[in-house]
Amino acid sequence: MRILFMGTPDFAKISLESVYNADHEIIGVVTNPDKPKGRGMKMIASPVKEFALEKNIPVYQPIKVKNNTEFIEEIKALNPDVICVVAYGKILPKEILEIPKMGCINVHGSILPKYRGAAPIQWAVLNGDKVTGITTMYMDEGMDTGDMILKQEVEIGEDETTGELWDRLSIIGGELLVETLKKIEQGTAPRIKQGEEFSIAPMLDKEMAKINWENKTAQEIKNLVRGLNPVMGAYSYINGKKIKFWKVQIIELEEFCEIKNFDKQRLNNTENGKILISNDKEGLFVKAKDGIISVLEIQGENAKRMNINDFLRGNKLEVNEKFLTTLSN
Repeated sequence: MRILFMGTPDFAKISLESVYNADHEIIGVVTNPDKPKGRGMKMIASPVKEFALEKNIPVYQPIKVKNNTEFIEEIKALNPDVICVVAYGKILPKEILEIPKMGCINVHGSILPKYRGAAPIQWAVLNGDKVTGITTMYMDEGMDTGDMILKQEVEIGEDETTGELWDRLSIIGGELLVETLKKIEQGTAPRIKQGEEFSIAPMLDKEMAKINWENKTAQEIKNLVRGLNPVMGAYSYINGKKIKFWKVQIIELEEFCEIKNFDKQRLNNTENGKILISNDKEGLFVKAKDGIISVLEIQGENAKRMNINDFLRGNKLEVNEKFLTTLSN
């Protein structure tokens, strides 16, 4: 089959590599334009483009695809049997969806129709889900509404971050895409209608990264921390400075009082967000709504990520100081 591949990040690059290694004919790769990055604002190619150039696959980088007559005509001229779309980052218009004879195939990072939208992997972790997976599907004009082809479920680890789950699912996505293409070629690919119940997994925004110590449970705080790792990092303010939390654990209130010889009544009277213990031997422990947050990895303002013991050797965080959701005046 003649395959046109559309994708941008490392997640998509793994699928492209899997299709390439399965000896399919890849007639071209479509990816987002290069972007400036770093202090020098050097133009950086996407992981998908880098792989394509390495393998001498033609690369197309349209700024937009909708109402782009020139680009659509280029795709028609390529005459693909299948278009594979993996985290491309742009919505395809009907004119492109109708080009390939065997359809446009998408690799989606959830078990549809659980999460439709731009960030299904992140939201599975943020919501504390126990299971997620990969779905391949035929694309239509809706947002992840097309007929499903294959699915593979995976369990989400209790401490697994978005970054770790992303890496695991990228490998599964590549394998499932190759299997899907094989079934399409053989004419045995199923078409499974999606159910009516679904959730939307929208793009993440910076505002949601603030830790609300007053109202969120310890588990919700932990899910926020691991769900935004390494995307942007959950954060709080203390002493007028922004502190990012990259890894935390939960200790039950009773257990904390027992192992740390802490007075239970004193603990119950402590405000959420206040520091209970802070030293480079024991670590950093913060009161939450229904438990204790043990901070394992942290990042000071304009500093690098560090394990908590190293951080506390060079930074003072005093007992009874309080982490705040917003910067106080």
